[in-house]
Amino acid sequence: MKTIPRSSIISGLVLFALLLAAPFFLSIYWVMILTEILTMGLFAMSFNLLFGYTGLLSFGQAGFFGAGAYCAVLTLIHGPASVWAALAAGLIGAALLALPIGWLCVRRDEIYFAILTLGFGMMLFTVAHNWRSVTGGSDGLGNFPLPELNLFWSSVSLFNPRHFYLLVLVIVSAGMLLLWRVVLSPFGLVLRGTRENSNRVYFVGANVRSIRLFAFVVAGALSGLAGALFALYNRIASPEMLHWAFSGKAVLMAVLGGSGVFLGPAVGAAVFFVLEHFITAYTTNWMIFLGLILIVLVLVFPKGVLGSVLDLFGRVRKRGGR
Repeated sequence: MKTIPRSSIISGLVLFALLLAAPFFLSIYWVMILTEILTMGLFAMSFNLLFGYTGLLSFGQAGFFGAGAYCAVLTLIHGPASVWAALAAGLIGAALLALPIGWLCVRRDEIYFAILTLGFGMMLFTVAHNWRSVTGGSDGLGNFPLPELNLFWSSVSLFNPRHFYLLVLVIVSAGMLLLWRVVLSPFGLVLRGTRENSNRVYFVGANVRSIRLFAFVVAGALSGLAGALFALYNRIASPEMLHWAFSGKAVLMAVLGGSGVFLGPAVGAAVFFVLEHFITAYTTNWMIFLGLILIVLVLVFPKGVLGSVLDLFGRVRKRGGR
């Protein structure tokens, strides 16, 4: 296991403390924005385990995001009225779905992998759209009961946006810690090796397909967990969550923030939603202006926003050490 730098630990604790204190100082509106940023940040980071660390571009990640959303909502409707059970159903359901799909997809590389994931993603979208008796069809599943969150000492109402934000913060932080452990482990080193040269990893005796499959299942499971949180937050699970265009959001956030940096996709999610908030306040044609700004950001920050900033700091530090 690679030793975690002390500066990274301190920075992570400071960031968590700031996010923990945020709902006590910000307005309800910005608390809700932060909730969405954290949820989509986990989704983008789970995608980046495949893209940034394994070198696999998946256009079907929204399939697991939406599957987790539907599993969570169906659990609340037909199963135990428990938020924990709903989140567990979203995590496990997406992982079980990712296992057979990943087994087929990881047998191919590069564009063929991307096309396979796109095909499976559109199949899942079609199933959710047409299986009206289970998924509600194009209307989705809404108006489901949202039970109180049962803790050891009390029950907490999640209708309070601040309470829901704190739940999301804890769950997303746990998911990010899991990804951090995977990335820093010897397995994470092998993942990066398959990204750089899969043939060389194969020649030293490693099973490349098994390595990729494990990463695929972990990414799918965490995408499902993010989807479950997203569905509970928006009080609906809809087929649009499984569409390939929703997968494009994860790709955009990862590239925008920096796919080569661990927290890059989360920063990309924050940049995306903050820009969307300010632009929609001034124009209804927000997608045109948002697209132009994103193009400029990608051109100005070739390694992503966070990646380019860290690279700049690294170069300044080297010059100062001379």
